Amino acid sequence: MYVCMCHAVTEDQVKRAIDGGANTPRQIAKGCKAGTDCGSCVRRIQALLGEHGARPCPTARLAARLGLADPAAEPAVPAVAPAVVPAPLRAA
Repeated sequence: MYVCMCHAVTEDQVKRAIDGGANTPRQIAKGCKAGTDCGSCVRRIQALLGEHGARPCPTARLAARLGLADPAAEPAVPAVAPAVVPAPLRAA
């Protein structure tokens, strides 16, 4: 299956790069250019890195350090304030 359509990089190629010592999306990009064009494949590359024991992306580490919600968890539903409807005007 293709991971990067821009450079025709397959999942197997990314896994081989990881097995070869790549620990970050940038290191993978140096070898096969995946993630260097439109960037839509970077999340999948990060997931593959995580599945193969590489360190998580810096954003996930920062969120964990700050005690923020896991970005993969269900998003919180924002509270919506009720609309304030003005009372009708009375003729004097």
